[in-house]
Amino acid sequence: MGYYAIGMKYDTSVELDHWLRRRIRMCYWKQWKRPRTRIRELLKLKVDKRQAVIVGRSRKGYWKHSKTLSTNMGLTNDFLQKQGLVSMRQLWIKCHYPVTTQ
Repeated sequence: MGYYAIGMKYDTSVELDHWLRRRIRMCYWKQWKRPRTRIRELLKLKVDKRQAVIVGRSRKGYWKHSKTLSTNMGLTNDFLQKQGLVSMRQLWIKCHYPVTTQ
């Protein structure tokens, strides 16, 4: 990030951050191959049971599901951060506005 952040605009870093989060949510959805697994995993993440069943049984594509309310409620930004995802936006801010102590 150090080299690329110099020429990257803030808007680009935010856009990239959103895209990465959606892509990771899509990968989780793809890992949970079967509807039963999807419903079970969403319920573990404390999504409403009715919503989990509706979304878990849906046959729409992975990319479409990565943006649904249920998926975003389960796979929140805090959850992804606990899993080890680093925010591109935060890295950009650190690079352009370093903390100075005086």
